[in-house]
Amino acid sequence: MGSVNGLPLDTILEGDCLEILPQLPSNAVDMVFADPPYNLQLRQALYRPNLTRVDAVDDHWDRFESFAAYDAFTRAWLSECRRVLKDTGTLWVIGTYHNIYRVGALLQELGFWILNDLVWIKTNPTPNFHGTRFTNAHETLIWAQKIKGAKYTFNYQAMKALNEDLQMRSDWYLPTCVGNERIRINGEKAHSTQKPEALLYRIILASTRPGEVILDPFFGSGTTGAVAKKLHRHYLGIERDPRYIKIAQARIQAIIPAPDPAMEWVEARQRPRIPFGALLEAGLLQPGQRLYFRGSTPEAIILANGHLRCGEISGSIHTVARALLNNAPCNGWELWYYRDEAGSLHPLNDLRVRLSKMYTWLGQ
Repeated sequence: MGSVNGLPLDTILEGDCLEILPQLPSNAVDMVFADPPYNLQLRQALYRPNLTRVDAVDDHWDRFESFAAYDAFTRAWLSECRRVLKDTGTLWVIGTYHNIYRVGALLQELGFWILNDLVWIKTNPTPNFHGTRFTNAHETLIWAQKIKGAKYTFNYQAMKALNEDLQMRSDWYLPTCVGNERIRINGEKAHSTQKPEALLYRIILASTRPGEVILDPFFGSGTTGAVAKKLHRHYLGIERDPRYIKIAQARIQAIIPAPDPAMEWVEARQRPRIPFGALLEAGLLQPGQRLYFRGSTPEAIILANGHLRCGEISGSIHTVARALLNNAPCNGWELWYYRDEAGSLHPLNDLRVRLSKMYTWLGQ
């Protein structure tokens, strides 16, 4: 924990973002990630056909008296975030059809310039139990810069490498929080809208550099802070619920940042297609972890963007493997091995099969 020009780093400020944001210095942060209230207008419990209750978003923080009240709230926090952003900074905001169009219009009114809208396509969406509408299987992300035409960070080559050396598209197929990633207290979800780390991994790697500062004015369970710490970025969170703060602090404290060399990278089917980078996003591998060629030597270190570094060679698992085999055709999935927690070696393809099966199951 420290501070730069009066901006506290790697900490969570308790309180309402509309009260805390005006206290922060101008032109101070490199990126904002915002997961604001959705304004779902949910006023009663939802039940499945078997009469079990749906764990939906009915929290007090998601209730507004009217669209006008929600718009005023949105305009206020967006204005302050724009002030706090550096001129080269960008903002990401995520939402559903309930709010994202209102947020997008206000972004433009306030002078932001929209760079992309992206779609997080959930591979395991909650069904529409009553069969009255299409299943809501996605959320929309807007990526905008503070000033049109200003220089901003986009790590294009890192995104391409993370996607197995193919250009990253704006449709992102990722599961929601499941299994051990979903934080629960006494069997209940700790936070109703916890975002998967894979989503923040991609966002943070795409639009920031190590050492830069990310502001999250709706910090919740701390996904932004956890991934920022993992990728050697600083975070500043604002959260008004002390229960969430306690959860986030414990979560972030348990994160072990990747070793420094892993932060380097070179800039320049029937079954679901699994790029190597997806193993990092899913937490099955970690930046800085070592892989072993043919189960022995040489060794390679995994970089944060999904490339490997083996001595002076950098590239995808296939590129590095080909270089080690004097450009002979090969499949890196079969040639690289990883160690499990017990120290045993396994072919990298085992992890691809595991993740592929999970994606297939989640999509059923």
